[in-house]
Amino acid sequence: MDEAMQPLGQDSSSRLADDFRTVVSDAEQLLRHAANQAGEGYVEARQRLESSLKTARRGLDQLEHTVADSSRRAARATDGYVRNHPWESIAVGAGIGMLVGLLVGRR
Repeated sequence: MDEAMQPLGQDSSSRLADDFRTVVSDAEQLLRHAANQAGEGYVEARQRLESSLKTARRGLDQLEHTVADSSRRAARATDGYVRNHPWESIAVGAGIGMLVGLLVGRR
């Protein structure tokens, strides 16, 4: 499966968060460097953009914590189920493996 088409997992979420942080950081740096070369209208637009970037950064931090917490809860729930129902878990895994094998074998 192509990396761009993979479902959004924890690694993908981390990469997305890192990429977004880089974009925000680059935009902040661009604003600092461009401040010396602009007029009055630019100053107001720059302030609005800085405010938007700060809001986006806070939202990204909150999203990152939410995703991490929900991932941990899901992992704990899965671990608990597998420990309490080992044979059912094996059967489900085998069934999924067989289904994937059938689908891949048809192509």
